Amino acid sequence: MAAASDDILSWTNQDSRESVLFNSWGVLYRFQTSTGQNGQSVTTMWRALRPNKEDRVAKLEWAPNGGLGRVVMGKNSLRMVDLARADPSIYGSRTFTGPDGLQYRWRPSSTGVDVVLQDPNGEVIAFFRPTRQTRYQIGDVYGELHYIRNAGMGTVMHPPMMDMVTLTAMLYRFCAAWNIQ
Repeated sequence: MAAASDDILSWTNQDSRESVLFNSWGVLYRFQTSTGQNGQSVTTMWRALRPNKEDRVAKLEWAPNGGLGRVVMGKNSLRMVDLARADPSIYGSRTFTGPDGLQYRWRPSSTGVDVVLQDPNGEVIAFFRPTRQTRYQIGDVYGELHYIRNAGMGTVMHPPMMDMVTLTAMLYRFCAAWNIQ
């Protein structure tokens, strides 16, 4: 599995809710978490449109206990668990319905440390690879999100799907870090 260098995003911070994803072109995504006066944590997912211009992709409102709450994407609201549903058929896997209405699955790779994203036909269209902590000017990198541009239906690099892949990768990492079933 190989991706072109521009199709690989370096992922800063071990806490996926407070991180930046970047490549040689600069920052592409940013997750920023804040806690309101009521104690509720909210993570905002931003996508860079051009230098110094971002668009909000999603707002994640965490449950009061720090668990999965709800996601607001545009005018749609859904439960976080619907984007990171544990799949009992494969240990450590999580499924979600993509913007195309099809079922996708994040799962540990059977051949290494990667976490792969499979399309409905089982083809790998993206993967997250943990890396040794590496210092960059933008921040310390702990992993890479690889998009496989021509895999499956070839839509993984298009905004609605790319946004969903990035968002669900963040949720997968969060659930794995906190052992959320």
